[in-house]
This record gives sequence, structure tokens and C-alpha cells, in this order.
Amino acid sequence: MEELKTISRDELAKYLEQTLDASRMKDYCANGLQVEGRQNIRLIVSGVTASLALLEAAVRLNADAILVHHGYFWRGEDARIVGLKYQRLKLLLKNDISLFAYHLPLDLHETMGNNVQLAHQLGLIPNGRFGENSLGWIGTVGDLKIRTVGELVQKIEGVLGRTPLLIGDPAQMVGRIGWCTGAAQDFFGDAIAAGVNTYLSGEISEPTVHLARESGVAYLACGHHATERYGVQAVGQHVAEKFGIEHRFIEIDNPV
Repeated sequence: MEELKTISRDELAKYLEQTLDASRMKDYCANGLQVEGRQNIRLIVSGVTASLALLEAAVRLNADAILVHHGYFWRGEDARIVGLKYQRLKLLLKNDISLFAYHLPLDLHETMGNNVQLAHQLGLIPNGRFGENSLGWIGTVGDLKIRTVGELVQKIEGVLGRTPLLIGDPAQMVGRIGWCTGAAQDFFGDAIAAGVNTYLSGEISEPTVHLARESGVAYLACGHHATERYGVQAVGQHVAEKFGIEHRFIEIDNPV
């Protein structure tokens, strides 16, 4: 068995910054190394959100670093290190674990991003982009057996392990499909303008229901967490293979 290597924290931070082009756009949080831990990294754990449960699981595995999509220090949040924020940061600092977080850069990346990785999971074939920063994707369903929205719902159930909320007619043809993971319901209008027949996202808001009904475009809300599990896994596996370190993805279930 080949012995695992290590990579320095700073080298990994630099590589991820360049690979994910993290400075390319304005975001709602600081992307990159958010909490500094030990210098040498042999095991990196990935997860969707830097919850206390994920941190505790990483500690049990004796991880050197954690890679997430949803990290800390969001725009407009209380800057004080108190309460649950204190508990999370204390656990990281006490165990000398680094925290890397990438939000929009991880949605956007063309090979490892959440949107393209979700497309791989569901068998969607991308052929266009839309929305702010071109975060939304447009394409078709690759499986010729999936023609209706109801059949697409069954596919999503099998892959994501949950039933999406459908606003629309299950018998409607899928046609041109647009998708954007997470809380991308605000991109629905852009998707409609781009000429889609079906739109898939993570979350849905009250006005979205009316927009779907009035436009005739089927809307599938598949879960914020469920649609954003795959990008961080792809990045974690990529750095593990490139640098010879170990990677473990930890699933912390979230119904939203």
C-alpha cells in the first residue's frame, strides 16, 4: 500500500485559490482558508456545511483540514465570537484543524462545481449558461426514457434520495431544462427568459410558486443540501489524487 503524503496548508490554500478562481467574483463570505490550523495536511474531510456535527466527525477521524461549501463569516452576520460560533471555532482551534470554504466559486467551477456535478449525477447535458455570473446552467436530459417532468422526479428521487417539491404538471414534457443548485429560486425569472420548460433548484420561495404557475414552466425544488453535496466531494477527491493525501466526505443529513 502506497504511503500517504502530506501537503502544506499554505500550498493547498494557494492551489485551491488558483483552481477555483476564488477572487473572480464578489461573494457573501470570505472564500479560501477561513480558520488556520496545523501546517501539514495528510487527511482532508469534506462536507456541505461547517456545522458542529461535521467538525466533531472530523475530530474523531483526526483530520488535518476540513473543506466545505458553506463556511463562516457571512456578510451582515454578528461579528462577535460568542455562543454557537464560539463553540465551533473553539473546536477547530483546540484541535488545530484548518477550515477551507468556497461558496460561489464552488457553484461556478466548470468541471468540479456543484452545478456541473449535479448534472453528472442526474444525466443532464449542459449546452448553455444564464443568470448572474453565469451561475445557472441550461441543457437537456440525456436519458431518452425520461420525457416527462414526472419521470424526471422519479430520477431525482433515486439519485438524491428525496422527493422534490414539484410545482407543475407531472405529465408535462421536460424539454429544455435549466438548473442552479442551492438557494437559486431568484434565478427562475432568468431561466424563463432563457426559454426553459423545466427548472431545477434547491430551494423555493412563496413568489416562485405563482411564477411557475403563471409561466407554465415546471419548478422542482430538490433541497439546498441535496443539490450541493457533489461539488465539494469532487474538489476533495481531486486534491487527494493530485497530492497523494487522504480525503473523506462526511454526510450530515439536512432535509432542507
